[in-house]
Amino acid sequence: MRSDVVKAGPDRAPQRSLFYAAGFTEEELKKPLIGVICSYSEIIPGHTHLDKIADAVKAGVYAAGGTPVMVPSIGVCDGIVMGHKGMRYSLASRELIADSVETMAAGHCFDGMVLIPNCDKIVPGMVMGALRVNCPSIVISGGPMLAGHINGSKTSLSQMFEAVGAYKAGLIDDKELQLREESCCPSCGSCSGMFTANSMNCLCEAIGLALPGNGSIPAVYSARTMLAKHAGMKIMELVEKDIKPRDIVTHEALKNAITVDMALGCSTNSALHLPAIAHEAGLKLDLHYFNEISEKTPNLCHLAPAGNHYMEELNAAGGVSAVMKQLADKGLINTELMTVTGKTIGENIKDAQNMDTEIIRPMDNPYSQTGGLAFLFGNIAKKGCVVKRSAVVPEMQVHSCRARVFNSEEEAVEAIYGGKIVAGDIVVILYEGPKGGPGMREMLVPTSALVGMGLGASVALITDGRFSGASQGAAIGHVSPEAAMGGEIGLLRDGDIIDIDMTKYEINARVSEEEFAKRRAEQVLPEPNVKSGWLNRYSRLVAGADEGAVLK
Repeated sequence: MRSDVVKAGPDRAPQRSLFYAAGFTEEELKKPLIGVICSYSEIIPGHTHLDKIADAVKAGVYAAGGTPVMVPSIGVCDGIVMGHKGMRYSLASRELIADSVETMAAGHCFDGMVLIPNCDKIVPGMVMGALRVNCPSIVISGGPMLAGHINGSKTSLSQMFEAVGAYKAGLIDDKELQLREESCCPSCGSCSGMFTANSMNCLCEAIGLALPGNGSIPAVYSARTMLAKHAGMKIMELVEKDIKPRDIVTHEALKNAITVDMALGCSTNSALHLPAIAHEAGLKLDLHYFNEISEKTPNLCHLAPAGNHYMEELNAAGGVSAVMKQLADKGLINTELMTVTGKTIGENIKDAQNMDTEIIRPMDNPYSQTGGLAFLFGNIAKKGCVVKRSAVVPEMQVHSCRARVFNSEEEAVEAIYGGKIVAGDIVVILYEGPKGGPGMREMLVPTSALVGMGLGASVALITDGRFSGASQGAAIGHVSPEAAMGGEIGLLRDGDIIDIDMTKYEINARVSEEEFAKRRAEQVLPEPNVKSGWLNRYSRLVAGADEGAVLK
């Protein structure tokens, strides 16, 4: 056992004395030590119940003959830090989480790990840490929140942000705003649409790092607790067979994940996290590869914000397994790959059925013949940018627009709420990338403001920052190279015409290379937003969004 390094033989008597001080028995120390890495906290609604999930995991580990050891991980609530300087810590926290998993697992020589995240950066951060340590590991998330209900219709957090725009525009009053804020998030769990958290939890299932059901079983269902117990039991089998994360996270497994991503219409943030996960596995994902897969993969689901369906409905329709079964039947999924069940993808999904063809459309009646995400390239995004194409109205997928340029999210939001943005504009937000932000803030406030004020189908937004999975509309993010690294997006000026063609994966400004060169010679970069603390260190080490914003 790996853990014998810290608990076996006379030389480890001092270490055993510390285990005894922590309440472990001699009998427990003779069994495999399983790190139960849990990001429970009282600040994130997706995590407030993870202590209960951890208890269920520990029960499963004990039942299967192991000794569970719960240790913590941090987490940032993207919704709470949204729209202010706190959002700079969100993406950057992914690296701290990966570091903490690596530190706790490698330092204490765990024989295996059960990872218990739920939201946004915590999921990929834990997976990245597990890939570094490469001991047997399994992911069990906390599960999605139930949808809210307002006036007989389902709703979610994304519509709450849009309600602020409606309020600013005088479309709703204080009473309606309060009704919505008290109704949109009715339970614990990751926010109820196909936002970043649920995207990554579904993709962990598609990769093979999590048990079937991990992505869709709601947080409050008893089935979630049972799944956690099974994850605790299953880790003991993985330890016995020495099945490790790098045995599972292969290039073919990541191809499966991208295919499922396109079919589900996942968050644009998956374009950051999948390359980062690949990086930790010693692999590389080129953004052009996403487009190649998108061209072959139909978009089968329109979950919020792309549509009016929610995670609980995806679960009832058969979940990720039902989507993968349809894709596999058309030869779009590699079914021979190993997973944490100890079985192949094909064995896992062989009995899956689509129970609701409105929630998961059949292959011969998709929302579109191409995937939910599109990666655009051109003279203002030479290394690419991303848009959730499935959440863009058809008339905005090919269009031209006038640039309105801002040097921060706050400047842009002020202009939007001030009525200074009109139909036909494209809001350009600069210096919000991984290095320039630093931390690549999510732009849910400006995108929601546009939608709430009735401009979602006539105004686009482009940024070297990123978007929440809850953003909808022609929201184009992750522009690389970013403005702070000399990217051409930083050379745009008010009134420049930008041509967008999401069907051809192109985005270009009607600005010549000679004009760009002239502007570059005159450009004065702003002072760094953060000059101290670990975010300053992050800004000096972080790579571009096209590489997953990993640290180098």
